[in-house]
This record gives sequence, C-alpha cells and structure tokens, in this order.
Amino acid sequence: MHPAEIRIRFAPELHPLLSARRRGDGAVAAVDGVSTLGHVVESCGTPLTEVGALRADGRPVEASYVPRGGESVEVAAVTRPQRVPGAPLRFLLDVHLGTLARRLRLLGVDAAYESEDIGDPALATRSAAERRVLLSRDRGLLRRREIWAGAFVYSDRPDEQLRDVLGRFAPPLAPWTRCTACNGELESVGKDEVAAGLDGGTRRTYDVFARCTRCARVYWRGAHSDRLEAIVAGALAEFGPSHR
Repeated sequence: MHPAEIRIRFAPELHPLLSARRRGDGAVAAVDGVSTLGHVVESCGTPLTEVGALRADGRPVEASYVPRGGESVEVAAVTRPQRVPGAPLRFLLDVHLGTLARRLRLLGVDAAYESEDIGDPALATRSAAERRVLLSRDRGLLRRREIWAGAFVYSDRPDEQLRDVLGRFAPPLAPWTRCTACNGELESVGKDEVAAGLDGGTRRTYDVFARCTRCARVYWRGAHSDRLEAIVAGALAEFGPSHR
C-alpha cells in the first residue's frame, strides 16, 4: 500500500453505494493528511447519513478524524432501527419519492413531500428548519451539511422503499389517520357535515367519514382499494407494535 493511502473496508450493507473496486477488503483510498475521514468516505460514494461506527486500526474514531497513510479503516452501516433524537420522527421526501410519501401517509407517518423540484438548497433548509429526516436517492443532496438528518433510499421500487424506511426507522404506525394527498391529520366528521359534497351512492352506502384538517378532503370507510388494504396489512404484520 502506498504511504499516501489507507486500506478501507465498507460494511456489506453499504456496497450498493460503491463501485466494484471499493467493495472488497483490499480497497484503498488516497489521503492527504488534511482531509477528514468523513470526506474520504463520501468521496468513495457513501454519504455520512449511511455511516455508523468508524474505526482506524481498530480504535473508534469520528468522521472529523484525519487519517494517516497506512491505516486500516472500517466503515460500518447505521444501526437499525435507527434512532433520531431531538425531535418527533417525521420525514421530508424529494420530488422523486411521491409514491413512497403517499404510502407513509397511508400508514399515519408524517411525510412531507415536494411535488415540484424546489432545488437541493431549499430541501436541505426545510429539513433543518422543520427537523425532518430527508429521504432521497440523490447522494449529492444527502451530502449537504445543512440537512438536519437524512437517509438514502436504496431501491427504486415503492414496495421495497417502504420496507426499507419502516425497517430502518421503525416509526409508529397509525393507518388511515393522515391525508394521503397533503399529509394533514384526519378528524372524524358526521355524515351530515359532508353530505353536500358526496354523490348519491356514497350518501346511501356509507355512514362513517373523516375529513382532512388541512385540505378538507373527505374519506369514508369502504373507499379503500384492495391494494391499499394490502399495503396496510403487510406493514402492520411486519412492522406493527408487536415487532418493536
């Protein structure tokens, strides 16, 4: 190994973020005696949002540690379930994760979502201002220092994305309590309060209704497709209270 290099080993969970040459025990990375270990790790393709414990020659170090040539570094993945202290657990999703946002809301998880691309600086600023965990598949966005907390979404398939987020953060689930359109909380309302906005068939068939406290969208029992029911049932079976 060159004296201006370190040997670096990433946990298998991080391998999807790495090029093939970085995935083995013999991977090396250049060091300059100035750059931090956090910078070196990110230059290999792994945002620090995905990194757990760091070790240099077997001893624990921080991301601010400046590695020396010849050291062997181990990079662990975040521990699951990951705890995010300092604020209630809630999320902010970028423009590419609309389906995931709606599914999280379906399960009662607070999931803000930008349906238009407002730009990385604005997303990072909102994450910090509202103390929301920023979910994204954009590694560059997750490297921005101003975000409060973040997580890379590893899959591009909504079913796998949902399992990944629920398994990583273990948010409390309360299905059918949040508006899937705007993320507002739902409140129970009497049929007479919403009857004017319902078609005749719905008025005759259903008696239990809820309304979004933010956008006033109305929901009723029986309006859920089999697909939505299956998503809820699957999430509760795998990630419900009995699995915490």
